[in-house]
Amino acid sequence: MDADTAMRLMAEMLLAAVKVSLPFLLAALVVGLLVSILQVVTQIQEMTLTFVPKLIAIGVVMLALGSWMLSVLVELTRHMFETAALL
Repeated sequence: MDADTAMRLMAEMLLAAVKVSLPFLLAALVVGLLVSILQVVTQIQEMTLTFVPKLIAIGVVMLALGSWMLSVLVELTRHMFETAALL
């Protein structure tokens, strides 16, 4: 395996990691921002108030996009095994 192949495989792995993690991060960011605005407006400073809505949002994202995320990871794994077989 030469350096170009290794760099291409690493870039593919990092891109797949970004694709899979981005929906979770965006959901947590949006829910956290909305809860923070709600806390500022109502002056409720409860720490658990930010945790539960984020947990629910991440669960919804997992239910909605889980099959797509799994297909991305399976395709990456299949590609890695095919590439390893050619070495």
